[in-house]
Amino acid sequence: MNTLLNLAVAAVLAGTPLLLGTLGEILTEKSGNINLGVEGMMFMGAIAGLAAPYLYEQQVLLVGSTPSKLAGAFLALAASFLAGALGALIYGFLTITLRANQNVTGLTLTIFGTGIGNFFGEYLGSQAGGYVALGDELKAAFANLSIPGLSQIPVIGKLFFQYNWVVYFAIVLALCMNHFFQRTRVGLNLRAVGEDPATADAAGINVTRYKYAATVIGGGICGIGGMYMSMVTTSGVWVYNCVSGYGWLAVALVIFATWNPARALLAALIFGGLTVLRLYLRIPGMPMQIYEMFPYIATILVLIVTSIRQSRENVQPKSCGKNYFREER
Repeated sequence: MNTLLNLAVAAVLAGTPLLLGTLGEILTEKSGNINLGVEGMMFMGAIAGLAAPYLYEQQVLLVGSTPSKLAGAFLALAASFLAGALGALIYGFLTITLRANQNVTGLTLTIFGTGIGNFFGEYLGSQAGGYVALGDELKAAFANLSIPGLSQIPVIGKLFFQYNWVVYFAIVLALCMNHFFQRTRVGLNLRAVGEDPATADAAGINVTRYKYAATVIGGGICGIGGMYMSMVTTSGVWVYNCVSGYGWLAVALVIFATWNPARALLAALIFGGLTVLRLYLRIPGMPMQIYEMFPYIATILVLIVTSIRQSRENVQPKSCGKNYFREER
């Protein structure tokens, strides 16, 4: 029982960056854009989310003061969002304004963002004398919370009330995004743009504005997922190639979640559990490499099943991957 409880907690922690990457890509695809650069944007968010509080900490220590945990957390969140949004803005300019191929542009963004993240991570490490690492004060800003009364409840407290703030941020974001798509006029307009931009344009909806907004904000959310990898998963220490394929898993989870933010919660939990399964449920004689393959095997199975069981309500927006030419309306 204790092993299963620990596995469930670890699955939530490991699934949080997947959830953020998935939510960002869902928002992007709802506008009719497929951005395969999630991995690159997560790398950009990872280095920005670590570099901003690190540089802030160094400046504060230089004047003999103590860094603020709240300021460090805010800087990490803001910098990672802006870095991911910048990557998405580059993608948006190329695909929305210049009408470049979406798939090729997304793949290019992945290569670009991965290179940017690893380059600046190693550069900051060399400047710091070996590697970049935050002090204990700012690391504590991303430690697990202790909610008085609730965190001490047996089983329930550990399962629901002892995570870091980014976990709760991601859950609230998923629920808010689900409400946004289903219950708000702007959300319905965005869905209309993704389904049929020509009809939406004829109805007076500014297609370009909606596409840019969804793509840039979605990229920013992916960047926050990258920040989680560098600030929580690696405990505020820059690790080369720290995102390590999570962006690609997030792209697959969009299909698994059928472009639904609420279902993305369950999808991220399942895949988060698969990524840490080897640490809690060991099968004698099974090589570690097989455990590491589980998330990707599940990805293949998910793609097969969802392709077979498609319904009109749970399919990709119709205009995804197609650039909109207003002159052809």
